[in-house]
Amino acid sequence: MRSVRRPGAYVCGIDAAMDVIGGKWKVLILWALDEKPCRFGELRRAVPGVTEKVLSSHLKELEDDGIVHREEYAEVPPRVEYSLTPRGVSLNAALGPLGEWGRENVFPGTESVAGSDPL
Repeated sequence: MRSVRRPGAYVCGIDAAMDVIGGKWKVLILWALDEKPCRFGELRRAVPGVTEKVLSSHLKELEDDGIVHREEYAEVPPRVEYSLTPRGVSLNAALGPLGEWGRENVFPGTESVAGSDPL
């Protein structure tokens, strides 16, 4: 895991967390992986609009940060599956209140259902 991806020290914990989840697609990738481990193609379908290049890049960054685990299976044809690490699960739990805030303030009228997805 990389401890710091950019030069200089972080100002606060939110600054550090935003460096890990920054980007248009990372939180959606985390949300998809919270449902179940996925292969690359499944993730691409679960996050409509993301390009293969960006998805691959974001997965690599999340893997380097210890958020996502990449499992290669020695099969023919080769199979690779992505899943959340315990650190990734805890990050999704931390993003839950942010998702709730979005539902209450950006999409008024949508109600949170107990047990529904955290984001």
